[in-house]
Amino acid sequence: MVHVPRIAYDCDVLVVGGGIVGLSTAYAITRAAPGTRVTVLEKEPGVARHQTGRNSGVVHSGIYYRPGSLKARYAVRGAAEMTKFCAEYGIPHSVTGKLIVATSREELPRLHALVQRGRENGIPVRELGAAQIAEYEPEVRGLAAIRVRTTGICDYSAVARQLGRASGADIRYGARVVRIDRRPEHGVAVLTARGDVVRGRVLVNCAGLYSDEVARLTGDEPDVRIVPFRGEYYELARPELVRGLVYPVPDPAFPFLGVHLTRGIDGGVHVGPNAVPALAREGYGWGVVRPREAMATAAWPGAWRMGRQHWRYGMGELRRSVSKRAFVDAVRRLLPAVEEGDLVRASAGVRAQAVLRDGTLVDDFLIREAPRVVHVLNAPSPAATASLPIGREVARRALAALADA
Repeated sequence: MVHVPRIAYDCDVLVVGGGIVGLSTAYAITRAAPGTRVTVLEKEPGVARHQTGRNSGVVHSGIYYRPGSLKARYAVRGAAEMTKFCAEYGIPHSVTGKLIVATSREELPRLHALVQRGRENGIPVRELGAAQIAEYEPEVRGLAAIRVRTTGICDYSAVARQLGRASGADIRYGARVVRIDRRPEHGVAVLTARGDVVRGRVLVNCAGLYSDEVARLTGDEPDVRIVPFRGEYYELARPELVRGLVYPVPDPAFPFLGVHLTRGIDGGVHVGPNAVPALAREGYGWGVVRPREAMATAAWPGAWRMGRQHWRYGMGELRRSVSKRAFVDAVRRLLPAVEEGDLVRASAGVRAQAVLRDGTLVDDFLIREAPRVVHVLNAPSPAATASLPIGREVARRALAALADA
């Protein structure tokens, strides 16, 4: 008879990443299975320091996403749940609705396709002619638009903090993961940069910008790489020009929504983002360069194949990054009254975009399982909107792994 030593586990489920998806997962686990011990390891001194706390705060309706996809299902469900969660806990939020505006004839078929997609996803949509746009946005010009009334805004950082409190999880800050020892018969042991060892029965990887690296630390090959795209924003110095949320018609070939106008929960109006490759996973400006990370991205065949496929689109984004005039021209398609002096630089975000080996940008949420671990490998926008349903799905898989442990 083989003697198996008894292990002193620090927790049942160990979550890597204190963004909104990781905290929603912790919240869902303790709601579904009270008494389950959850520890969250977050490398920053607080939660929501990256994708969660650096977006435009939009609660997306789900109109853009392929019917039946996780993004479509979870965003539609998540928008309603997020609004309810904010109301329950007194978190600032508002259901504002938004306009998606076609400014050229070439965009009209795509706008009509969005109407059909919205209806397939169960989203109420109103079609507007050019004159009707002014009912909602007097300064916005376009040939046609659609009004999506279920879109809103909220404070996602406050949501993340509340999820952490309500989960009852042990959240450890400054706990950057440097090594993971996973053994199917014993569970996982994680070494942090401070020298602490944390042991759990099951690990959940919600590391966002580093999710592929954490997957490899567990011994799994995710077959995707996170390619970071910086989203650069401006603040509108004349916020009175915009009443709510105004979006262009997106290009369906890309997961980015284009430069849009977003009145935030604080009353200010964000303009952006564009999307340019970042030279570091936390590359919030051109001056932030981490050679090891940049070289690792360049070494992934999918990054080069993506570049070859989409170089024209990428050049347009780069031009708007280095030229404020080009950025203003993009905004003027929707808001002709805007002047160059109306745009003031605001803080940027970085999108953690998973890219396949063949250069395909993963366009849906991607969750994979392996013994004793659940990996969330692609959770960019609308993951904040969809975080409550995503958290329940990840929690379901983690609890199933725990039952099998």
